[in-house]
Order: sequence, then C-alpha cells, then structure tokens
Amino acid sequence: MSDYINKFAVIGAGFCGLGVAAALKRNSIPFECLEADSDLGGNWYHGVYENVHIISSRKTTEYKDYPMPGSYPDFPSAAQMLAYLNDYANHHQLRPNIQFNTEIASVSPAPNDQWEVALKNDEKRIYKGVIVANGHHWDCRFPEYPGTFSGEFIHSKQYHNPDILKDKRVLVIGGGNSACDIAAEAARFARSSDISMRRGYWIMPKTMFGIPSVELIQFWMPLRLQQFYIKFMLKIFVGSYERYGLQKPDHEIFEHHPTINSELLYYIRQGRISPHPDIKRYDGQTVEFVDGKRAEFDLIVAATGYHLSLPVLAPGVVEWVNGMPQLIGGMLPPNHKNLYVFGTGQARYGAGPLISAGAESLCRLIKAQEKLKHPLGEIFVKMGQKPATSNLIGPEDVYKSTRRTKRIVPLLPRLEKQLFKS
Repeated sequence: MSDYINKFAVIGAGFCGLGVAAALKRNSIPFECLEADSDLGGNWYHGVYENVHIISSRKTTEYKDYPMPGSYPDFPSAAQMLAYLNDYANHHQLRPNIQFNTEIASVSPAPNDQWEVALKNDEKRIYKGVIVANGHHWDCRFPEYPGTFSGEFIHSKQYHNPDILKDKRVLVIGGGNSACDIAAEAARFARSSDISMRRGYWIMPKTMFGIPSVELIQFWMPLRLQQFYIKFMLKIFVGSYERYGLQKPDHEIFEHHPTINSELLYYIRQGRISPHPDIKRYDGQTVEFVDGKRAEFDLIVAATGYHLSLPVLAPGVVEWVNGMPQLIGGMLPPNHKNLYVFGTGQARYGAGPLISAGAESLCRLIKAQEKLKHPLGEIFVKMGQKPATSNLIGPEDVYKSTRRTKRIVPLLPRLEKQLFKS
C-alpha cells in the first residue's frame, strides 16, 4: 500500500485522462493512470468507426499545451487523432505512469480521506485521492418504441465500417453527428438510406467561407452573440430546414449539442437520404412513422447517444438527480475530499483547450484541498454554487470558471474560516 498512499489514481487514459495526467506531471503531483484497455486513446483507440473525422477543427480540438502537426488537415481522421494522442503521451513522458489492462471494480472511501481502489483481479490499493476520467461515449442509450423490429438492430457504438451496410435498407435513428455520418455512409454503400429524427436539429456545415465553421466563433463572444451570428450564417448557407424535409429546431442553437455535418443535406437533395420524423411503432421489418408513412428496413442503427455513468464509484459516493451526478462545477462531490470527476461535460465544440484549462484548475484545487479541513465541494456549496443541471458546456463557460478558480484558490483558507464559524 505504501507505493500508492501518496499518489492520485487517474482512471482512464483517453482524451480527458491524458490531459489530466500531463497537468499533474507539470504540477509535480504524484499519480498513476489506470487504464482498462491495452493501450491509450480511449474512444479513439477502440470506440469510433473507421471513416470518422472530427467535427470540430484541428485548431479548436488540440490540447492547449501541444498543437497538432501542421500537416494535419482541418478535420483529422480517427487514425490521426490516435497518433496525436500517442505523440502527446510521449511528449509529456506519460507512458511510465500508465498501467494498462487494469480494470477497476470499485472506488470507495477509506480512512483519513483516502480512497480504496479495488481492481477486478481482487487487488486492493489505497490512494491519496482519485480522479475519475472514464469518458461518456460508452454506456449506450437505446430508443424504445412499441412493437418489435425483426431485422438487425445495432447502436452506433457497434458500427465500425460500411461492410454492414452493403445491400441493405438502412434506417438511422437520431440527428446528431454520428447519425448524420452513418446515414451519409449508408447513402454511399447501402441499398437505401433513411433517417428518423425525433425533433429538429441545428445542422451546421463543417466549413463556411472556406474555413471550419467552429472557428467563426470567437471565445470572447457571449452565448447570445454566438447564437445570433451562427443563425444568421445558417440562413445564408443552409436556408430553411423544412425545405429539406426536416423539422424546424424546437430550441435555440447551442442549447443542445449542434450537429456539424456537410453531407446530410447534400445527400437529401440528391435523393440518396430520405428524412422522416419520429418513429411511431415497429411491425416486423416495417417501421411506421408519426406522420403515418411506413417503410421496410433490414438494418436499424440507433445513433441515440449515451448515458453519463460513473460505474466505478461505490453506491452513495455521488448522488444522482435526473441522470446528472450532483457535482459542484461538474467535478467536486460535496461530501468527500480528494475525489474528483473530470470530463462529465460535453463540449459544444473543441474539447482539447477545455481539457487543458480544466486540468490546470484541477491541479490548483488538489493543492488547495491539502490546506483545508472541509471538502472543496462543501465549501463551494456554502458559497452558493449548485450542481450542474446539464452536461453541455461552452468554451466561454470553462474559461470564466478557470479564471474564477485561479482568483479564489488563494482565498479559500480564509473563506473556509468565515463560512464554517461555529
């Protein structure tokens, strides 16, 4: 146990876990990273389909402390992203700190504000603290409709390459980025491609004015200005979604994760993708939609997203309300020291800079906690902060939060005395 007692355990060596590990190393905080897979990269190592490219641009996706190669295109491929993550780990000399093929059974409180990490091989370790960075693109969410579909049914997580689409009538459920990508691949490789959307989505082309669309949004722009600006651009570049047979969005842009895709609307105009509203029911291989239309399919791909899950945490460590963990700042449980959850937020675009900024804030909080009697989460609750109600975050929110954290950390010991006067 003495080998671990002064270290933090980082759970996960994906995009978030690697960013955290690099920050911990820069800040001289002892740690080791525990990864269930045989290599690093998380979703980019094992969880994406072969032909995927990032939807945000290279410049808005790269870590702040390590740019992607200038030879990369604006929208790198899965293979390029994995190579970049490996280069990042090598640049920061992170591999010696990563233990691969290490599956976690549970994380539970131990005496003296330490944490017990039980591995699935029955080994138990006591760490000074734990940072959970297990990602959120793995616990598949499936849609439920009346009736039974007798054809093949998979989640987009199970989609790997176009071979499964060939000579099939394909229906994709969803309107997000994976749904549009797979529907476009079906337009190229399947007998037919249809897509069903429960509601209207804001669909942005990947480029406008010859540059990645997300780079039109400047970090200094307030959210309302971003919304006005992008909606104006979409009127010029896209027009009315109803003209494509799609529903009008029922929400403001950026209130939900936007879809960034240039192919869906193109293939709809080509007659290669047929859009539909929500599904009403299944009847064998026939699907009935809420507008009364019916069609037969051989394969349904549910691109319906993921549940946010923290399965390694012992029951009761974190409270859940409406599917959201009750974490202050999306990171701090109110009742525990030395436990941090990193990466629960879903960036509207460009995760890398947000990971870098958030990881530096995390290191400041870890060092601050050593000087405090109460859990950081409890102190922030006393200061009026509440758990996040949505996992969608924007860059401007993260940058404001990191600046606020930098200002407030030196004041925490004094604030703690004032807030907890008996």
